Amino acid sequence: MPLIARVQARPLDVELIEPFGIATGAQTRAANVLVRVELDDGTAGLGEAAPFPAVSGETQSLALAEVARVAPALTGARASRWRALARQLDELGPCASARCAIETAVADALARRAGASLWELFGGAEASLVTDLTVTTGGVEAAERAARAAAAKGFATIKVKVGGAPFDEDVRRLRAIAGAAPAARLLLDANAALEASVAVALVASLGAERRRVVLFEQPTAAADLEGLRRVREAGLRVAADESARSPESVRALARERAVDTVNLKIMKSGLFGALEMAACARALGLGLMIGGMVETRLAMTVSACLAGGLGGFEEIDLDTPFFLGDDGLTGGFAVTGSTLRLDTLGRGHGVDERPGGPEFAPTVGEW
Repeated sequence: MPLIARVQARPLDVELIEPFGIATGAQTRAANVLVRVELDDGTAGLGEAAPFPAVSGETQSLALAEVARVAPALTGARASRWRALARQLDELGPCASARCAIETAVADALARRAGASLWELFGGAEASLVTDLTVTTGGVEAAERAARAAAAKGFATIKVKVGGAPFDEDVRRLRAIAGAAPAARLLLDANAALEASVAVALVASLGAERRRVVLFEQPTAAADLEGLRRVREAGLRVAADESARSPESVRALARERAVDTVNLKIMKSGLFGALEMAACARALGLGLMIGGMVETRLAMTVSACLAGGLGGFEEIDLDTPFFLGDDGLTGGFAVTGSTLRLDTLGRGHGVDERPGGPEFAPTVGEW
């Protein structure tokens, strides 16, 4: 009966090799939070909060404050009752990224205590995943260079951020990307920035190459389910991201026949909320995609364990570690080109702090 003994948090700041731009904004630095949960037998687990202000409005300072606020209520609780802990966290109301970090740290500690990897505990269905690589917002020449580099590295799917520029420029960017990576599948992502008619026209601008667009992620506003359905009715496969944050929202999307696929992100729903959303989506006949915010190898490995453990995810978008500089961490999934291996993980998610790194702040919860 392992109990939570203490909860600690510290900033996790990582410089980006290049800005990560989406339609609603860009990040030049990952201002994240590292959470450590220690059990009463001394076993400890790590979790990551990756707030993305342009998407969620959450910040590093908010995530740190929320972990400190809820920690006293969690200490002394049974870590093995993780579903009850997840409900408690939801009722306490911390920001989603903070909730994700705490849930992940608890799950990591439990898995390490059991001597198993998270991939195994989630089911161990697929030992490896193949991720896409994102071409973020920016100019036409930069997009072309990025697409050519992605193709040279063996990425079969290129995810293209659209909606952050005038329509004509997005058309030029798409055509340049298609030309620079002629064999790549294309996955577009507007981050809720377009009208349905504009999204359809953008794909149509590719002419015969439109067949290479395998999915359009969140083309319209989160609440615009009719717009999502219109894009889908134009013959495009549509994924929900901003529109899918809970099992209830997944049911609404299915009821409105608005999407084909749901993009799960542990930062928007929490780790255990993502598990519930996956079960809900599958029961309703919707496909699954796994993605994330601007996360280090820690959170990305956890998401990979979730997708690989359950198996059957249609699209894998776990590429943000490729955009990051030194994160001060070790371990996580093994990377070969676009392939992420999970059967090499040790206990838990396998990510640890590098010795001699920053210290945690004074304990914010202790039992």
